[in-house]
Formats: sequence, C-alpha cells, structure tokens
Amino acid sequence: MTIDVAVEDGIARITINRPERLNAMDAEHYTLLSQAWTRVRDDPEIRVAVITGAGQKSFSTGADLKTFISRPPELSEMWLTQRDQLLNRGLEVWKPVIAAVNGYCIGGGMTLLLATDIRIAAEHATFGLAEVKRGIVAANGGTQRILDQLPYAIAMEILLTGDHFDAASAERWGLVNKVVPSTQLMDTAMDYARRIGRNAPLAVQATKELAMRSRAMDLASGLRLEQVVTRMLQYGDDAKEGPAAFAEKRPPRFRGR
Repeated sequence: MTIDVAVEDGIARITINRPERLNAMDAEHYTLLSQAWTRVRDDPEIRVAVITGAGQKSFSTGADLKTFISRPPELSEMWLTQRDQLLNRGLEVWKPVIAAVNGYCIGGGMTLLLATDIRIAAEHATFGLAEVKRGIVAANGGTQRILDQLPYAIAMEILLTGDHFDAASAERWGLVNKVVPSTQLMDTAMDYARRIGRNAPLAVQATKELAMRSRAMDLASGLRLEQVVTRMLQYGDDAKEGPAAFAEKRPPRFRGR
C-alpha cells in the first residue's frame, strides 16, 4: 500500500499501489504521490514520467471517500495551498507525463488523467467523474480542465450526470491518444516515453510550458515568449549537439544543458 517510483534510462514509472481498494488514495497516499511528482520535477536524470495503477482492475478511483468524507480536514487547511501539491492540483511539472490507464479511471483518477500529457488506455478502461452522485464536485481540476479538453456538451454531460463511459468513447472524444489490449498497455506507454526521452530534455520541457501557457496568453505575448525561450535554448549545448548529430548521421547525445 504505497506509491512506487522506479527510474530507469531517464523514465520514472509511478505506480499507485493499493489494488485492494482499486487504487483509491487516502491522505498518506496523496502525500506520497506529491513527493513522487516533486522528485520528477526536480531530478535532472528524469526526462519523462509514466503513471499507472497496480493490478489490472484500476488506474485510480481517486480519493478514498470513506476516509475523506467522514473526517473532513480543518477549515484552516483551505489556505495551505502549497502543501502536498499534486500534478492535478497545480504543481508545475514541465517534464512530459504519460498515463497508462489499466481499468477504472474514476473521480480523482480522472482529474489526475486530465493533468497528464499523453494517455494510453486498456480496452477495458472505464472513465467518469461521479462526484455529483456523492454530493461533492470534481475537485483538483476536474471542473477546470475538462472544458479545455473536450467539446462543451460532452464535458458537461460527464460532469453533470456523473455517468461512466468506456475506452472507445474516450478515444472517440479525444480524451485518450490510443486504446490497446491490456497486454500491450505498458509497452505502448513506455514506447511513447522512450521516444520522448530521446529528444533534447530542455527543449521538451520548454515546448510543454509554452504550449500550456498559451491557453492563458494572447497570441502576441505567446509569440514573444516563444522568441525569448528560443533565444535562450540557442546558447545551450543541446542546440549545438542536435545539428551536429544530424550532419554526422548519428543519434544525438543530449545532456539537458
């Protein structure tokens, strides 16, 4: 019952490991997940992260309601906005994050999904934001991100009915990149991670940040920020290594400098 983190060849594999509770998370698990995201953000050896759930039944069903609803936090915690930050709660992680959805992706599991960059789902995956059925709202970004990622009518149907939907619908609506047999799930996610990890890490992080910030910026400001970042990267070693490797017809050796 933990959050497992394994790092190999620049890829961090994060596993929500509580299969006996369908990978629902109590306060301890959320703290451990926050620590995992902070490690991904701060460790220069990590270039990409893949997150999944233990077992074959569930990615995550989010918060363990038996824990949180029965023992709500103190009101004063409302203003501890930077404590135990999460990817979907606003922690800025510019390294790409890939979700491998291996079953139920419900409630907080789906709000976590909405904060990832690339999503692969097993054929039996099930999605939904059922919070309104429990008398609460889809917090940690559920109500804030979904309208940016899905058509308005689809997003509002998901939020207001609280009904589940299948992987085929998620793919059709563009919520996930690809649906694969469960036996191919992790191989597919890791293939994406390796392809991204071979690219220049600072350029990848800059690209993600520019793309995400563009949603809250006017075009002129976004173009100007793009110019500034481009100029910065031109002074780095990787900007020299990329063209050199291309000219010499060899794989580039990017170092994130």
